[in-house]
Amino acid sequence: MTHIQLRPPTMADVARQAGVSHQTVSRVLGDHPNVRDATRDRVLRAIEEMGYRRNSSARALATRRTRTLGVVASDTTLYGPASTLFALEEAARAEGYLVSTVSLRELTMEKLSQALDHLSDGGVEGVVAIAPQRSAVDALAELRHPFPVVVVGGGSTMDTPGVGVDQHLGARLATGHLLAAGHRNVWHLAGPEDWQEAVDRTAGWRAALEAAGIEPPLLLRGDWSPLSGYRAGQELAGWVGRGLTAVFVANDQMALGVLRALREAGVRTPQDVAVVGFDDIPEAEFFAPPLTTVRQDFSAVGKRGIALLLEQIEGRPPTASSRTAIEPQLVVRASTFPHAAQPEGVPL
Repeated sequence: MTHIQLRPPTMADVARQAGVSHQTVSRVLGDHPNVRDATRDRVLRAIEEMGYRRNSSARALATRRTRTLGVVASDTTLYGPASTLFALEEAARAEGYLVSTVSLRELTMEKLSQALDHLSDGGVEGVVAIAPQRSAVDALAELRHPFPVVVVGGGSTMDTPGVGVDQHLGARLATGHLLAAGHRNVWHLAGPEDWQEAVDRTAGWRAALEAAGIEPPLLLRGDWSPLSGYRAGQELAGWVGRGLTAVFVANDQMALGVLRALREAGVRTPQDVAVVGFDDIPEAEFFAPPLTTVRQDFSAVGKRGIALLLEQIEGRPPTASSRTAIEPQLVVRASTFPHAAQPEGVPL
């Protein structure tokens, strides 16, 4: 007859199986140094054989620690926020923390307050807020919360501890690359005005042109979507032959729309108009032509965001400034130079 276990094994069951005390099992689980190797091996073997899983609720009661972090995010259908969320979760797991995530359609004061209350009720020890809009950063600064909060995104001038990619530098790299290729001016398709990243990218574009003594041309604006890029591309096509030879697009999805609109208008890329994007989404190297773009290191953002939070939670000494800017990288492909490096096995 097969024995059916009606309840999960407890620490006392493990102790009985291993022939040790309850306290010894607790020491092994806590990685206490004062346990003989043979005893530790016996306890670990019993844990594996019985399928014992430590009760996180009981551990939290005993230690007053839940080892759970909260993340508040919005617009996770977009590449940047989604990649940031994944990087934060990965970094938290590497530090032995669970993550509880609240995704919001909009980061208003009311919605943020409700999200923080929800996470507080769940016993999180700290929160990372992915806040690309300046209004969300301002709202977070006004809200009272019983735990540390770190902000990802939100611009480089905010006072709240946080981390983000240096968007201003990324835009200067993109614009400077086009100027160095011999273009006499660079047009810009910007992101939404309420996104601080879009504001910083526009400022970097202007700074690069002004440093070269060039008056910035007409600024176009999209909403991050390929459709808005397509519509802007139709307008840009009308300026070909009247001074337009290069475009810096604020994200790769809009750049995809721009490339299609130019192609439909009979404009060649890069021979007639060179195009640079921003983000380096996985599909960027397979655009037609492959897209020159600015790569954001989301893994570094996630690690630094979690490190900043744990410095506050665990009382660790600060390792760097409370506001960290991660440097982006320019990735050159065929949308600016016809013979730029291609992915292996993919023809031009």
